[in-house]
Amino acid sequence: MSYAWGRLLAVPGRSWGVPLHTIAVLGAGKLGEVLLSGLLRAGWSPDRLIATARRPERAEELTRRYGIRVVDNETALLEADVVTVAVKPQDAGTLLADIGPKMPEGKLVVSLCAGLPTSFFAKHLPEGTPVVRVMTNTPALVDEAMTAISAGSHATAEHLSLAEEMFRPLGRTIRVPESQQDAVTALSGSGPAYFYFLVEAMTDAGILLGLPRQVAHDLIVQTAIGSAVMLRESGEHPVKLREAVTSPAGTTINAIRELENHGVRAALLAALEAARDRARELAAQS
Repeated sequence: MSYAWGRLLAVPGRSWGVPLHTIAVLGAGKLGEVLLSGLLRAGWSPDRLIATARRPERAEELTRRYGIRVVDNETALLEADVVTVAVKPQDAGTLLADIGPKMPEGKLVVSLCAGLPTSFFAKHLPEGTPVVRVMTNTPALVDEAMTAISAGSHATAEHLSLAEEMFRPLGRTIRVPESQQDAVTALSGSGPAYFYFLVEAMTDAGILLGLPRQVAHDLIVQTAIGSAVMLRESGEHPVKLREAVTSPAGTTINAIRELENHGVRAALLAALEAARDRARELAAQS
């Protein structure tokens, strides 16, 4: 299928246009809803967005909230140019067994199923169906996601460009080989949870040091935001930025010594390896 871009919609305040393709999100749970809401914020017409949902009340909620149509899987397959699979990994096999024999030729399939390789989809879909694997994260809710995109064996550069147009409104996108996607899942997909865990611990530390909870929270959150912006915009290595805060015999170096004494660096390495291994287990169980 040729993805002619055709007319682009100009969106005030945005630096990209929106191609006139129809996208279906199969299993519009939390992640699927994030994608739908992001596309709408970017100027995508509700007429170009379709969703499916298991529960009638969920279907009514999506229609009421976003003005999109919620249909059955077969209708979604027929009408959409891009079929986005947004169900939980453990439910993907059942869904693909249902839609595989009904998939029309020439559709692009985009997978948001953590841990599942494109080869898993190829087993259920018609021969030659292009599949693009995507891993995004929850900051998509505030248009600050990091989304990694990988091509399956039948996906072309054109398919990757279309996937990027879908996810760019949610934040930043990057292309990676599919062999790196489990590492992406561990580092970026699960990454927000690590930062929230750190903020939680630092808030408790602030309370221990005598600060009110809200004051400690506000101090840490703004410090985290400022530090992240400096990392992104300065282009400096994190070691150099850390050293700029670390005076000889000062408070910061004493704190860092304790972090090293308690094996924080090693704990992070082990944690990310565990997340990567779990992603591989999900794939093996599918």
